[in-house]
Amino acid sequence: MLSIVDLFVRIAGEDPVIQGLVGGIVIAGLNLLGASLIFVWRDPSERALDGALGFAAGVMLAAAFTSLIIPGIEQYSGGDPIPTLVGVALGALFLDRADGLVPHAHYLLTGERRPDEANPSTSLPVDNERVTPVVLFILAITLHNMPEGLAVGVGFGSGNVENAIPLMLAIGIQNIPEGFAVSVAAVNAGLDRRFYAVFAGLRSGIVEIPLAVLGALAVSVVEPLLPYAMGFAAGAMLFVISDEIIPETHTRGYERIATLGVMAGVIVMLYLDISLA
Repeated sequence: MLSIVDLFVRIAGEDPVIQGLVGGIVIAGLNLLGASLIFVWRDPSERALDGALGFAAGVMLAAAFTSLIIPGIEQYSGGDPIPTLVGVALGALFLDRADGLVPHAHYLLTGERRPDEANPSTSLPVDNERVTPVVLFILAITLHNMPEGLAVGVGFGSGNVENAIPLMLAIGIQNIPEGFAVSVAAVNAGLDRRFYAVFAGLRSGIVEIPLAVLGALAVSVVEPLLPYAMGFAAGAMLFVISDEIIPETHTRGYERIATLGVMAGVIVMLYLDISLA
């Protein structure tokens, strides 16, 4: 029986760039699957959403270390942590600066600003002014999908398929609850279910697939960039977890469920990382 790694190589071939392309398609497809759940789970509770987002955060948290930071240090920079950690800092800084261009997920999901977001000039009621909030919503979620696509591409560009596949599966799995959560938010903002379910997959693919290819191409051509790129992707993912996902799951009184979701996500990712190694 073929292992998952052998099956993936048989489908995608051995070119790291093509593998990155296939990996990007996989994670974008799972995002579309998550968004499409709005057809069958039409009115999810806030408790369930917080648990699902917590699970997504846990998967990303473990993946950032097991599939990006640790391999970046141990395998691709000769045990020197500096290049990878510089990448982590740059990834977090990039997301911090870019995040200032769009509103936080809390505003987009609930229509209310967090106390640290004091910019009333851009505040628009989600239920009354539809176009601008939806555009901002798309920008915010697209921004947060960028490090996911980049991480998958960098993983395959490293040439270590055994390490890249658990990362791809982890990001794909967390894309399901994330896609569902943002689909619910879009419907609450006034978008049609059918329109957003299709558009969510296209939006995710437009961002994640090219970045996966770019990440694989960059590190396969310029190998010394690899530990920096792996650190950058990890830092960006960690920023999204800490600044957006976890705070969002702690705003409606279901912190315990969200925390249990994080723990479940970490366990699932660690199991994938070990079982597929």
